[in-house]
Amino acid sequence: MTKQVLSGPEKPLQASFYDLSYADLQTVLAQNQLNPSAAPLLFRWHYKNKQNTPCTVDIARSTQAFLAEHFDFSLPEIDSVYLSDKDQTVKFLFRLKDNLKVETVLIPFNNKYSICLSSQVGCAMNCAFCFTGEQGLKRNLSTSEIVGQFLQAWRWLAANRPGEERVLNIVFMGQGEPLHNFDAVKKACEIFLSQYGTSVGAQKITISTAGYIPGLQRWSEEIPGVNLALSLHSPFSAKRDQLIPINKKYPLTEVLAYIEQIPLRKKQFITYEYILLNDFNDSAEDARTLGELLAGKRAYINLIPFNPYPGSQFQQPPMAKVEQFKAVLDGFEIPTLIRGVKGDDVLAACGQLNSKRQ
Repeated sequence: MTKQVLSGPEKPLQASFYDLSYADLQTVLAQNQLNPSAAPLLFRWHYKNKQNTPCTVDIARSTQAFLAEHFDFSLPEIDSVYLSDKDQTVKFLFRLKDNLKVETVLIPFNNKYSICLSSQVGCAMNCAFCFTGEQGLKRNLSTSEIVGQFLQAWRWLAANRPGEERVLNIVFMGQGEPLHNFDAVKKACEIFLSQYGTSVGAQKITISTAGYIPGLQRWSEEIPGVNLALSLHSPFSAKRDQLIPINKKYPLTEVLAYIEQIPLRKKQFITYEYILLNDFNDSAEDARTLGELLAGKRAYINLIPFNPYPGSQFQQPPMAKVEQFKAVLDGFEIPTLIRGVKGDDVLAACGQLNSKRQ
C-alpha cells in the first residue's frame, strides 16, 4: 500500500478581481456581510489609481482578509514590447496564465493614445485579409484579460513615457471578433464606463464586428451608446463572401438591417470600415455601389489601404487609387476618412496582428 502524505487545507481557487463589474463587487460584499462602502474605494484604487497592490486605505481588515483569500489581483504578463521606428506606436505581446499569448496596440495621436484591445486568442472569422485569422481561434479572453491589457499598457506608458499616459480611446479591433465573446466584452465595457472604474465616455469606445448577428441582436439593449464599427469591405455579396466567410451565414443585407434597428444617440454614428485591396475592391464601380448602399445613413467610412503581412495574397493599392475611391464617396456626401498607417513596421497595423508568430 502506498502511503499518502496529506497536506494542509488547500487554498481556495481565487477568482480575478478584474472579472467583477461594479455591480458584481457590490453583490459579493453584500453576500458576505462586508461593508458596501468598500466597492467605490476598491474600484477607484485599482482603476482610477491603477494600483495592483492590495488596497488598505479606509478598508476594514475583515474585507482585506476576504479579498486576499478569494481574489487574485494579477494581470496578464507583458512578454514582449515592439516599438515602431516610424512613429510612437507600441505593440505588446501579453502572456496569459495558460501560456497562450495575445497582442495589444497603443496608437499615438496628438500626444494621446488610442488602445486597440484583443477579445480572443486568435479568431474564428478567418477573414482573407487578416493575419489573425490564419492562427484560428484558441479561446475567448476573460473580462480580466481584456481589462488587464488596458491597465498594463497604461502602466507601461507611466513607466516608460511619463506624462504621456493619456489613453483616451478604446477600440476593440485587435485579435478576435468581439461580438463572438459578447459577455466578456460587455462586462469590460461596463468597467471602462463606470464612474468608479476608468470612467471612459461611451463615445470613446468602439467595438468592431465582421457582422456577427447574434451579438448585434443583443447590442441595442445591452451596450447602448458604445460605438459600432462594421467591417464591410465590399458592397457585393460575392466579393464579401471571399473576404469574410461569415457573410455566407449572416449576409450583409441582414447585418445592415440589424444595424439600422440600433437607436443612435446624439452625435453617434456607425463607422463602416473598408479595406482597399489592389485590383479587387478598389474600382470606381465598387465605390459607387458602396456610396449608394450607405447614402442617407448616419455613417462614417474609414478607408484602410491594405497592410501586407507575411504570405498575404493581397497588395496595397497606390495612394492615387485610394484618393479616387474617396472622391467618388465624397459625391454621396458621406463623411469619409483615409486612415493613416501606423505601426506597420512592427506588424501592429490593421489586420497584421498574429500572436502565434511571436
